Amino acid sequence: MCRSDVKQAVLAKNDDLAAGLREDLASKGVTVVNLLSSPGSGKTELLGRVLARAVERGVPVVALTADLATENDAVRLARSGAPVRQLLTDGLCHLEARQVRGHLEGWLPEDTAVLFVENVGNLVCPASYDLGETLRIVLMAVTEGEDKPLKYPTAFGSAHLVVVTKTDLAEAAGFDEAAFRANVQRVNPGVEIVRSCARTGDGSDTLLEHALAARDTPPLHRPPLAPHPHGHHHGAATPVS
Repeated sequence: MCRSDVKQAVLAKNDDLAAGLREDLASKGVTVVNLLSSPGSGKTELLGRVLARAVERGVPVVALTADLATENDAVRLARSGAPVRQLLTDGLCHLEARQVRGHLEGWLPEDTAVLFVENVGNLVCPASYDLGETLRIVLMAVTEGEDKPLKYPTAFGSAHLVVVTKTDLAEAAGFDEAAFRANVQRVNPGVEIVRSCARTGDGSDTLLEHALAARDTPPLHRPPLAPHPHGHHHGAATPVS
């Protein structure tokens, strides 16, 4: 079996596990939001803001945050008051559905409405793995360059929503937002782009509303490279305790 065949077999197995996880969590009223970005995009800080707003509003949310090492992000996110769990990948550059399922067993609160999964900081490997999410959000800081969507088309082309972070630095960074938006539309026509600033909290309510809306109705936007493009799921569900 050649390397590409092995990769396809691995992805197929992951897709089956992800489909089962999505069905099982949906039956419990839980929506999964998968957050992808490069390291240093401000993803953790913004997620902390979103979690804090959810807690203030009485919305039962939890977060699973992944890193190769340290529990620093879990400590930061826990300040929001929401239940948080750290997932250490031991060197793996992405999350897989089996890891998410394993860390939810015996931990996920029964009243959870939204599970935010903060993926490993990487726009390459994580883009290929469905984690059972209903909503996939790709984030990019204004300091990263307007051509990033063209450099990482799989990540941006699989997003239901794109978020521009650190907008307070846009002028200093010389960020050309019009060029960035045009590049996003080239790889993912019609996708919504949201501006955010973790320092001020701008965008946090918008992200929370998108997550809650996905709980009631699957995203209307169908990205060309969606991990589950047909809107239906396959495979048997394995219960999550």
